[in-house]
Parts: sequence; structure tokens; C-alpha cells
Amino acid sequence: MDLPALPPIDSLRGAFAGRLITDPRDLEPFLVDWRRRYFGRAIAAAIPDTVEGVAAVVRWCAEQRVAVVPQGGNTGMSGAATPDDSGRSVVLSLARLKRVRAIDTVNNSITVEAGCTLAEVRAAAQAAGRLFPLSLPSEGSCTIGGNLSTNAGGVAVLRYGNARELCLGLEVVTADGETWHGLRGLRKDNTGYDLRDLFVGSEGTLGVITAATLKLYPLPAAQVTAMAALDDPHAALRLLEQAQSALGSSLTAFELISDLCLELVAKHFPDHRRPFAQPSPYYVLLETSDSEGEAHATAAFEALMERALDTGIVRDAVVATSGAQSRALWALRELISEAQSATGKNIKHDVSVPISSIGDFVERTNAELAQRFPGIRLVVFGHLGDGNLHYNVSPPVDRCGPEHEAEFLALQPAINRVTHDSVHAFGGSISAEHGLGQLRRDESARYKSAIEMALMRRVKQALDPLGIMNPGKVLPPG
Repeated sequence: MDLPALPPIDSLRGAFAGRLITDPRDLEPFLVDWRRRYFGRAIAAAIPDTVEGVAAVVRWCAEQRVAVVPQGGNTGMSGAATPDDSGRSVVLSLARLKRVRAIDTVNNSITVEAGCTLAEVRAAAQAAGRLFPLSLPSEGSCTIGGNLSTNAGGVAVLRYGNARELCLGLEVVTADGETWHGLRGLRKDNTGYDLRDLFVGSEGTLGVITAATLKLYPLPAAQVTAMAALDDPHAALRLLEQAQSALGSSLTAFELISDLCLELVAKHFPDHRRPFAQPSPYYVLLETSDSEGEAHATAAFEALMERALDTGIVRDAVVATSGAQSRALWALRELISEAQSATGKNIKHDVSVPISSIGDFVERTNAELAQRFPGIRLVVFGHLGDGNLHYNVSPPVDRCGPEHEAEFLALQPAINRVTHDSVHAFGGSISAEHGLGQLRRDESARYKSAIEMALMRRVKQALDPLGIMNPGKVLPPG
């Protein structure tokens, strides 16, 4: 069916209160993803001041058959917030929806608008004597609406769950421009289909999240960090078992880091020193959040590490004795992605497998990739405690320069196939926390059953019959 001609943009300018950007130079930041892998076109970027303004923009787009591309902090890794190149899109930025609407310290909940950054939500919670536990390196720029639309994870999923588990209720503008007011601060609500869970993780393809009611927790009395050096991911799994047995629910984070990760950080950020005199193939970064105080948490960590050393699970270990030492250990983890990017183009994978299978997955997939693509370097790190790895591939040391980028990126489909086939064989997922967006959209269909794809398409058709909500994301065409 032929699409109608694009409408005069002035008719949108008068439809809502806020800013409308049409100048090509001002539009440019809205048309490219954070990794600069995807570049799109749009007729405008709309930045409403209110939820009513968001609804007005969506209604206009529905009437004119113009696509809506919701955008938060634009820090996503899969191109979900970037329009396609058809030029028939309006980018709908939630940047001006910044209010903290309510904090309830008895109900342990906070209601915020979608444009609040994660850092602002965490700060508002802390000012009220509470913790909002979602934690990401991009927290200063990523927004809570984007976190929910991609079901963000982060380092504390082991204890608190991902964004879906932290969300009690939503406010959503639907594809026809109506507003669903579902901001219920309830932990139990068995009154029908869970609409909240349809929109969380849907990457803006079903509606626009404009506000959320989120869970809060008491502030921990102490947080203590430790790092252990070990031989392989199998040893890391044994350490995880011991840590969970010794620390119980106070174990907040359990991050696996390969030695190449620390090598890259030390190279590109020389002020950040390795914590051990001798390198080891792998490391684990652990954190505990203790309700009984720092002395209790430190003693528990030291006892855990002594047992792990005595049984040969770890080679060496260090427990942070100050906030500065803890921040230094976390900086090693948080700088990995930036350090890898500094080496040139890389091929990223955000995968999950059952926790018990991580050792075998890494061992077998490393071996197959090394055999098929000699010289490539595997930058393996991530949230071992919840089964999520960032399993990234960098080019050989002697082929990192810009002149080799095209040659290396040409290997991406083949490297993806080996990696994702292995993930599937272990019963895993090819997208653990970054979402499908454009990046993994077509690959996802390869690993989903026909009935699963059909059900997803029926949901999309029911909630977005005109197909205007973030087209080209999550579901393949056709």
C-alpha cells in the first residue's frame, strides 16, 4: 500500500507544548546511536513538556501514519532508539519528563517520570534514606524510561533482579495516543493480564513509557568489595557456591573478568593499577551489602576468601578496607568497555546461559572461535552471578588499526553465528540485558520457535495495529 505524503510539520508544532526540532544540524544527535553504528532520518524530534504532550504527539503520528521512535538517554547498545532511513519518523524524546512525583518510604516505592536519569532516581531515593538498586556505568545519562523499555540489568541483578523485577507500575501512552494510568505501588495484583510486563522490555514497539513506580530498599549499613584471582570460570562457579552459602542474600554482585580485560584497562587507563602482583587468567569482583555494619561484612568476606584459598579455588584475594579501595576495584570493571573501544572496533555479544553452564560455554566457545579465527582476542566479562556475560571479540593485536576495521567487521556475521549457536546449544539467550533493537532483531528469529514469533506478532498487531511504534525493532519485517 502506498504511504501518504508526509504532512506539513507545522501541524505538529501546534499540537503540544514543548520543543520541536526540524533543523538538520540540531536533529543529528537524535539520529545516531551511542556506538555510532546506526544512522537514521526523521522529519523532526519532538520533546514534550508533559505526558499530555507525549500523547498529543503520538495521536498526530497515528493520524498522519508517521512512525514514532521513543528515545531516552540514547545510550542503548542495540540501535533501538535510532530511526530507520525512511525519513518517515518522529523521534519522541522523553528528556523533559523529569519529575520525581512521589516517594513512599513506608511502601518502599518511588514514582518518577521517564526522563529522569538513573543517577537522579538513585539520588532521590538516597535522600529519602532508601536504595534504588539498579546500577549501570551509564547512570548519569541513561533514563529510567529507557532502562525499563530494555529491561536493563546491571551489576546488582544477583540480589535485586533486573528492571522488570524493580518495577511495580507504569504509566504508558499507547499507540493510539491514549494514556494508561497503571502507577500502582502494589506487590500483589492478580486482576488479569499483566500489562506492565508487556511494556517492560518491549523497546518502545508497543507504547511509550512516561512514568514508573519502582521498588526501594533500606540503605545497607555497609558495602564491602573484594576481588579474587583464579584459573578459569569453573573455579569462579565454585567460588559463587561458597559465597552464596556463606553470605546468603547479602551477596550483591559477582562479576567475572578475564585477564585481557584488566590488561586493556591498564594500557588505556594507566592510573588504575592491577590489584595483584601476578596475573591470573580470570578474576571475580564481589560485593556484599550488609545490614550489620562494615566490621561484620569485612570479617565475613575475609573468612570466605581464606576458605577459598585453603581449598585451592582461588590463587589470591584482596578485600577492600576503605571506600577508596572499593571504588578503585569497581573502576577496573566499569572501564572495560571504554578500554576495549579505545583499541578499535570490536564485536559485542550480550548473552546469558544457565549459571551452571558458564564454564563449559566459555571453554567450548573460546576454543571454536580461536580455531576458526586465529589471533582474535576474547574480552570476556560480566555478571556471572546471574548468568549474563559480555562476550566480546577484538581483532588480533597486529590488526587493530583503522586500516583493518572493514576486514575485521566483515567477520561479524560468522563470529556471531558461532557464538549464538553455542549460546542456543546451552539453552541460553542471545540478548540478556541490551535488548534486540536493530542489532539482534533478525538473529533472534533464528533461535525462537515459530509459535513464539507468531505470538509476539499477535501482541504487536493488537497493541499497534498501524505499525507506527518504533518500526524495524525487535520483530523482523514480514
